[in-house]
Amino acid sequence: MDSKLFVQGIAKFLSGLLLIGGLIFIPAGTLGFWQGWLLIGILFIPMFIGGLIMMKKSPDLLRKRLNVKEEQDEQKTVIILSGLMFLAAFILAGLNFRFGWIVLPVWVPYTAAAVFLAGYALYAEVLRENAYLSRTVEVQEDQKVIDTGLYGIVRHPMYMTTFLLFLSMPLVLGSVFSFVIMLLYIPIIAKRIQNEEQVLENGLDGYTEYKKRIKYKVIPFIW
Repeated sequence: MDSKLFVQGIAKFLSGLLLIGGLIFIPAGTLGFWQGWLLIGILFIPMFIGGLIMMKKSPDLLRKRLNVKEEQDEQKTVIILSGLMFLAAFILAGLNFRFGWIVLPVWVPYTAAAVFLAGYALYAEVLRENAYLSRTVEVQEDQKVIDTGLYGIVRHPMYMTTFLLFLSMPLVLGSVFSFVIMLLYIPIIAKRIQNEEQVLENGLDGYTEYKKRIKYKVIPFIW
């Protein structure tokens, strides 16, 4: 096992846990925000297990997923906007619980949690299908076009899974206000995809032909 990668992975995991926990529970004013614990559980338990599996079976892929340093200026803007969106959504969810602005039925967070876990399963499948996936927009050495599995349905199945994950998160937290905020993810990710496809067309052999074969970007028959 790569000890440096292990330390890096654990550090990112713990920092993410503390950050999101703080953003959820501090505005809520209590650790009794049960929807917050529900989100923490479905988000971080699979993340921890998946990270250990990747560390053993695909350390190079894990290394790519831990790298968040973008070279593209447009993508740096996308990351900043996404960060602000998450910040507002988590804080609003905590405040909504504290002040009881809109209280959703109990079944809503649980149903949203099921959708979130389904999105996580699709996320794992995308990682299995595409060993070139990284969190930055780039063309890697010896990279090839992947056009099978989910990539034979939409060109960006990873973003398809993030729609399920990100739009279900605020409902797991029981916050309509946070859900409205998270809808900003649609134009944000549209901007990211536009730039990403330009990079891939310019640097990845066969991507232009792949675009012609696979019509939909993210959602089959819709987008």
